[in-house]
Amino acid sequence: MVFSSIAFIYYFLPLCILCYFLVPTRFRNKILLIFSLFFYFYGESKYIIVLIFSCIFNYYSGNFILKYPRKKKLILIANLIINFGCLFYFKYFNFFISNINNLLNTELPILQIIMPIGISFFTFQAASYVIDIYKGKIKPAKNVFDFATYLTLFPQLIAGPIVRYETVAEEMENRTTNVQMISAGLKRFIIGLGKKVLIANLLGAFAMSLEALTAPTVLSFWLKALAYTFQIYYDFSGYSDMAIGIGLVFGFHFLENFNYPLIAKSITDFWRRWHISLSSWFKDYVYIPLGGNRLGIKKQIRNILIVWLITGFWHGASWNFVIWGLYFAILLILEKFIWQKFLDKHKVFAHISTFILILFSFIIFQTESLNDIFLTFQNMFNFDLPFTNVETNFYLSNYVVILILAFVGMGPWLKKLYSKIADSKIGKKVLVVVEPIALMALLLVITSFIIDDSYNPFLYFRF
Repeated sequence: MVFSSIAFIYYFLPLCILCYFLVPTRFRNKILLIFSLFFYFYGESKYIIVLIFSCIFNYYSGNFILKYPRKKKLILIANLIINFGCLFYFKYFNFFISNINNLLNTELPILQIIMPIGISFFTFQAASYVIDIYKGKIKPAKNVFDFATYLTLFPQLIAGPIVRYETVAEEMENRTTNVQMISAGLKRFIIGLGKKVLIANLLGAFAMSLEALTAPTVLSFWLKALAYTFQIYYDFSGYSDMAIGIGLVFGFHFLENFNYPLIAKSITDFWRRWHISLSSWFKDYVYIPLGGNRLGIKKQIRNILIVWLITGFWHGASWNFVIWGLYFAILLILEKFIWQKFLDKHKVFAHISTFILILFSFIIFQTESLNDIFLTFQNMFNFDLPFTNVETNFYLSNYVVILILAFVGMGPWLKKLYSKIADSKIGKKVLVVVEPIALMALLLVITSFIIDDSYNPFLYFRF
């Protein structure tokens, strides 16, 4: 079940909210647990046992660390081996087998393995829970049902953000909601849904049209890269908006996952703004334990390469993701030790060059074939191709409004304008009347697009 579906918007979510607020407070976590398990079962019935196993195994691992302090390191190691062993089996086993076959000319069998949706996300959450107990940063969940509610919480279960237990520990046991929180949460959900359906989906259709051109041009390759970059940003940030909004309805304050990353002034700045929960996870649980930047330049470079190799590989079992991770590692190293001062002095150049480098990164991210990656870059600078033609211009004219909206929405300008209006006396009065009507109208438009459009994927479900 995806958030941008009629079943979720008009059946599952309203029923969940109704049941949640009808039952006494002490039963609300169990209501969320029941609905979350159904939410996962609806889309991944075969592998719900993996999720349930993760809940039980990691809850008791955390408890055993406290119960047997002398053996806590052994317990932690065993826990991480099993957690990441499961992740490796479902996500990477066939990748390694196929590469061994290609390298050694063997014929090891490829297994029929289907990766459980969201396994990368709930594995990282579970691991952070056990590690934080080991470090003494958090206390274990009150009971297995509360921990299972945390791990399976449907707003963030299958595509993040990666919510650490310390963020919601207090709210798991004691949280309150009010009309303002519910209103703000539903507003955030509708806006995120709009970003997904009205911008990301249309840009995805634009990119597919450009992919199918009978006579591609230089401009078409650039536009396709631009469309895909915007698509994945609005798709994933829209999902995060919806997750944060739904969480707020139920009294949870999830941390922000995106902060206008496409206006970053450097690649370092980009990764402070893009998929914040993932980059902070790798920083806290991999980069810093490796020594971070405390052990000299050589080891700092080593640590950056290790972290970004893993980051790329986390996104998928394919060589393009490995290259994508190493691409960012090299850029970050160059920034830190060579051109950061130059970027600080030339801010306009910094923003433009960073945006172009991000654009290039998502060509690598999106294209699985290494040969196709090379051909795409070659064609973007191929002066033997026509710059544009009638076919390219036709699709550009059809989608130019969406591209303009995507450019406007990639920065905080609309949010600042809204804040100015909301801070004025007249603006407050106008918004009280206009905002609910505008949100309902937006929801109706979104609904019509969902009903009419067969192209409605969430890109990050496959990671």
